[in-house]
Amino acid sequence: MNAPTVRLFRGQAALAALDAGDRGLAYGDGLFETMRVANGRLPWWPAHRARLQRGAAALGIALPDSAWLDGELARFAATAGADAVLKLVLTRGTGGRGYAPPTDAEPTLALSLHPAPPSVDEPLVMRWCALRMAIQPALAGLKHLNRLEQVLARAEWRDPGIHEGLLLDARGRVACATAANVFALVDGRWLTPRVDECGVAGVARAWVLANAPGATEADLVPADVEAAEAVFLCNAVRGILPVGRLGERRWPPHAGLEALREAMGRELAAG
Repeated sequence: MNAPTVRLFRGQAALAALDAGDRGLAYGDGLFETMRVANGRLPWWPAHRARLQRGAAALGIALPDSAWLDGELARFAATAGADAVLKLVLTRGTGGRGYAPPTDAEPTLALSLHPAPPSVDEPLVMRWCALRMAIQPALAGLKHLNRLEQVLARAEWRDPGIHEGLLLDARGRVACATAANVFALVDGRWLTPRVDECGVAGVARAWVLANAPGATEADLVPADVEAAEAVFLCNAVRGILPVGRLGERRWPPHAGLEALREAMGRELAAG
């Protein structure tokens, strides 16, 4: 990967380094998007931009000028030289000590390029996590910077044979994986947990809801997932990842799931 892999801005002015008083660093006061770069382009940027706009409106953070941001992202993605991951972090900016958000802060934008993750050629092996996700409707669905729940959940295992973990919310309902949304095939329909009280409204999740016939949101408990006909995870970097085992429960390959996976893969690779 050539060219600088990190770019920082305050407003539209380039920064040499992140300010130690930035509220994203101090309080997690911000949002992020993690996007797949294919052939030097961002195939799903419009969907990521729409989610970023929803999150910024909910938190009251000003967005960079749309045309300027589109141009910066396009130029930066083009430097990747190969498939990669582009992470965008938007914070409220620098505001000194104290939780009260400043009214005149100029947002900070951080862009970074990373190698694409290795492909996973086998069905995922998963476990249930002990950590329960908090119920917080004000932040539900947002890709905000406060990810300590995911950090603690992912710290629960070191076994390289376990690919991911599923989390429940404080009410005992299935919420998500540590770094992906989850779908379960129940009575012939793909069901995914609601994101109105916790969890992230994933871009790949939205694609499945729009493209898999009958796919919808539902309240799921662990027994629903373990009894499902098939299970998969999805996110905007890795696409659809079939689950082969969760604890003692095993699933054989599912033909309909493979077709859905290939369809999403074509969009992610379109560039």
